[in-house]
Amino acid sequence: MKEEKKNLPDSRIASLLLESMAEGVFTLNGNGSIVSWNPSMERISGYSAEDALGKSCMLLGFSRCFGKKCPGGFQECGIYKHGAVDGKECFLRHKEGHDVPVVKSARLIKDEKGKDIGVVETVTDLTELYKARREAEAANRRLGEIHRFENIIGKSRVMQQVYSAIQAAAASEATVLIQGESGTGKELVAGAIHYNSVRSQMPLVTVNCSALSESLLESELFGHVKGAYTGAVRDRIGRFEEASGGSIFLDEISEISPLIQVKLLRVIQEREIERVGDSRKRKTDIRIITATNRDLYSFVREGNFREDLYYRLKVFPIQVPPLRKRKEDIPLLVSHFISVQNRKTGKNIRGISQSALRILMDYSWPGNVRELENAVEHAFVLCSGEQSGEQIDIFDLPVEVRQTEFNAVSESFPDAPPRRQKQKLGRESLIRLLDECGWNKAEAARRIGISRTAVWKYMKKWDIPLRKE
Repeated sequence: MKEEKKNLPDSRIASLLLESMAEGVFTLNGNGSIVSWNPSMERISGYSAEDALGKSCMLLGFSRCFGKKCPGGFQECGIYKHGAVDGKECFLRHKEGHDVPVVKSARLIKDEKGKDIGVVETVTDLTELYKARREAEAANRRLGEIHRFENIIGKSRVMQQVYSAIQAAAASEATVLIQGESGTGKELVAGAIHYNSVRSQMPLVTVNCSALSESLLESELFGHVKGAYTGAVRDRIGRFEEASGGSIFLDEISEISPLIQVKLLRVIQEREIERVGDSRKRKTDIRIITATNRDLYSFVREGNFREDLYYRLKVFPIQVPPLRKRKEDIPLLVSHFISVQNRKTGKNIRGISQSALRILMDYSWPGNVRELENAVEHAFVLCSGEQSGEQIDIFDLPVEVRQTEFNAVSESFPDAPPRRQKQKLGRESLIRLLDECGWNKAEAARRIGISRTAVWKYMKKWDIPLRKE
C-alpha cells in the first residue's frame, strides 16, 4: 500500500528555520513584549528564552537605536515612525554585563488591515569581526613600529648618511628612488620614509614589479572595469587607488615594460589614472617611492628605460650600501638577529663566539643583510639552547660562510707576523702553533698559509678541542 506523504505545517517549518539561523531573531507583540526568542539570541545575549519571554527589548540595553538609546516606552520607539531599521552597528548588553558588538535590523509587522501588531528584530554578532579589526589595527601599529628608521640597524658612517636621507625624504613629498643590492633593506627604507611622513596614518602599498607579467601588472596597478578582458567579471580598483592618501612602493622598478613606463609617467605628471578598459580619468593623491637593485641609468643608456621617467623617479635618490661596505655594523646586526630568534624560538642563546664572529666579519656577504639574517637563523637550528649561556659557534654557521678563503696577510693584515712556509702539519705541531696564537684559529691559518677551514678540519681529524683545555 502506497503511503501518503505529508508535508510539515508552515508553523513547524518557520520554527525550524529560526532555530537553525546563525543570526539572533526575536519578535515583539503589539505591547512590546518579547514573544519568541531563537537559540542564537540565547548564545549572543546570554539570556535564555525563559529569561526573555514577556520582557521588553530594553532587556538587551541596545546602545543605539534610531540614533539614540531605547526610549522609556515601546510606543515611543522609532520603529513606529520609520517602519524599519537596517544594519545599525551598536552594542547590546550581555547578561553577564559586558557589551557585545552587533548589527541590528528590525521590521514593523502589520496585519491585513494595516494595523501594527508587532516587530521582528534580527541581531548579528560582530565579535569575531571586531576582533579581526583590532588585530588589523594592532598589525598596522606594529608595521609602523617596524618601519621606524631607528629599527634600521647600523652605526657606520655610510648608514648615518642613509638616516639623514630618510629624514629629508620623509619631510618632503618628492618622488624617491632607492638603489642598492638585493638584501640591503630597500623596503625598510621605503617604510621608514612613509611612516615618518605626514602620510603615516594612510596606507603604504607595496608592489613587486618583477613578479607579474605586463598585463597582470597593468591590472594590478591601475585596476580594471568589468569586461575589460576575459575573466574580468567585476570592477576592481588598482593599487594606485588603494594607496590614495598614502604612499605606493614600486620595487624592482627597472623591470617594468615600455607600456607601463608610459602609464606611470602619466600618473607622476597628472596624478590621475585610468582603469584598464575604462576611459574615465580618476584623480589620485599618492606619494611614489621606487627601488631597484640595478643600475637604472645604464638601462636608460641602453634604451630599455625612458629617460624622462628616470629623471621623474630620481628626484631624491637614496643609495643603500651593501653589507661589505659597512662591516663594522655586523656585530650590531648579529646581536639584533639573535634577539629576534630568541623571541621567536623561545631559546636563550647568549651571543656569538669571537671565532664565529670573525668568520662573519671576513665573509663578503653577496646576499647582504638578508643573507646574514638567514645565517643566524641557520645557526639557531643547530643550537639547542639547552645549556646556560650557549653561544653560536663556528660549526653552527652555514658551510658556505665557513669556507671563506682569506686574503693574503700583506693585503688585509700588514702588521701581522709573516707566514710560515707551508709544511707538513702534524697534530703536535698544530697544537704548538695554536698555543703560540692563543688558540686563534684564523691567526694560526694565516701563519701557515692555509685557510681557517683547513685548520678546523685538521682539528676535527686529530680530535683537537676548539678551546685549550
